[in-house]
Amino acid sequence: MKNPWFCKSPGRAQGGNAQSVALPLPPIRLGRGRLVACLALAGLASLFVGPASLQANTPDWLRAEAQSPVGKYPGDTSAVVLLDEQITIWEYDVFWVNHDADKPQAVGQNGWAWELSDLPAVESEPLMPAGRSLAGRLGVTYYPRHTEAGAGSFGSWPAIAGWYARLAAERRQATPEIRQKVTELTASAPTPMDKIRALAAFVQSDIRYVAIEIGIGGYQPHSAAEVFTNRYGDCKDKATLLASMLAVAGVKSYYVLINATRGEVVQEAPSALDFDHVILAIQLPEGTGTAASGLWAVQEIPKLGKLLFFDPTHAFVPFGFLPDSLQANNGLIVTDEGGELVRLPLLPASANRLLRTAKLSLTPNGTLYGTVTEVRWGAPAAELRARLLRASQADRQKVLESFMGQFLGGSLLQQATVGNLDRLDGPLTLQYTLTATDYGKLSGGLFLVRPRVMGSKGENLLDAKERKYPVEFPTSTSQGDVFEITLPDGYTADELPDPVEIKTGATSYKSKAVMDGNVLHYTRLYQITEVRVPTEQLKELTQFYRQVGADERSTAVFKKQSKETASGGK
Repeated sequence: MKNPWFCKSPGRAQGGNAQSVALPLPPIRLGRGRLVACLALAGLASLFVGPASLQANTPDWLRAEAQSPVGKYPGDTSAVVLLDEQITIWEYDVFWVNHDADKPQAVGQNGWAWELSDLPAVESEPLMPAGRSLAGRLGVTYYPRHTEAGAGSFGSWPAIAGWYARLAAERRQATPEIRQKVTELTASAPTPMDKIRALAAFVQSDIRYVAIEIGIGGYQPHSAAEVFTNRYGDCKDKATLLASMLAVAGVKSYYVLINATRGEVVQEAPSALDFDHVILAIQLPEGTGTAASGLWAVQEIPKLGKLLFFDPTHAFVPFGFLPDSLQANNGLIVTDEGGELVRLPLLPASANRLLRTAKLSLTPNGTLYGTVTEVRWGAPAAELRARLLRASQADRQKVLESFMGQFLGGSLLQQATVGNLDRLDGPLTLQYTLTATDYGKLSGGLFLVRPRVMGSKGENLLDAKERKYPVEFPTSTSQGDVFEITLPDGYTADELPDPVEIKTGATSYKSKAVMDGNVLHYTRLYQITEVRVPTEQLKELTQFYRQVGADERSTAVFKKQSKETASGGK
């Protein structure tokens, strides 16, 4: 989904000097009136023309926008919009984001100028929110005073939702062929929920993603009939076909307009331009269980009931889950009566799990060997599943070897099997055998072993410098390791790492190393429960990751037993 009608400035002059660029635009006819816009800028500014402009003389709306630059250099940015002739037939709304509101200055008889000045650049930091969500922004939206939706159209989220509902009207109509396919797909589905799953799986896997967005097609979906016949479509097309099929099965659903980058859409700045993706909100049948049924992306919405948010475009995120970037993100639910901007749910940490277990042994010369088993759900499964499915069969082993190489020097992957790679409705499982030379270090009669064999949770990125911006994690998660390392005969523990248990408002970590005979048992659990950490909590978060990193580097020390001790003598 995109807006194909916009003019952008050439941007900053080469070399990054803060120089203004004047962007005069030809008059745009607004029925009997016209709007002339000129954007003088040094950062980023744009004029956007609503999608009806290619079909009629009068566009649905126009918007001029300017923002502070995202990058290395600061800038002076201003947006100037002039309106002349028949001024009474148009009205406007102004929004400010991350910037104090300011009144416009008069320009001529029928013009105004809003200005952003002396703007600091949004510089890059690790794990920061999207740059545009931090930038100071000014937007001016124009729309006809008298429209089908009445005064105030495009000045509010319900009005924008109503506009999209009219734009997509009649697109969900089911043909006899679609009805027949629904009957075929749901014939063996015993419950309404089983029917929904079957239809969602068909659209997600059998309808290819192909974006053909010409003219109004940047916003308006193709008809369900076209998408079904062609077996391809973009995000809004796939959502439209699934909505049509669900309706045949007696299930209500609603478009959800969203941006694939969290933080781009904000409550105080209503605009259709900030959306670049469409998913579906499916009304769940009465009495449907949620988490126990693997339905995590569920939210109760007043007047609409219990809705499951589903992205039929994402090839690797199963039904019941949501892609990382859509969680805790603002989406506009479109209904026949208008709509509402809502915050989509953040899945609990338990939905995005990674459990890694290993049974390993050490030889007297320090070579580590054994078997590792991983079970992944949610985000950890989607991330690795995508990497493996996008790689050729020959290159899939290299994906695992690259991962092992981060933690185990001199490692060799001997055998690997993957389960449920093509089945999104089950956890992704891996089992692999490995050897790693020189893992145990011999030093002056002592044997040094790192209990944490693989996997890194310590975000040392936070130690680089003092930060300006909050930390934003991709998603919540719960990740556990259970490692057993059998020591060579004749060694006893001399020193083990201390147990660790630490917690912040967004994260927690605990680990423990114990001996049972000649087997070293190391367990740990790492969790992220909130994705955004405000700047006032960054000092605590930095200390948290320093402690995690120290635990990951810690060493267990073993010493060789004397013959008398080993035999029980004095």
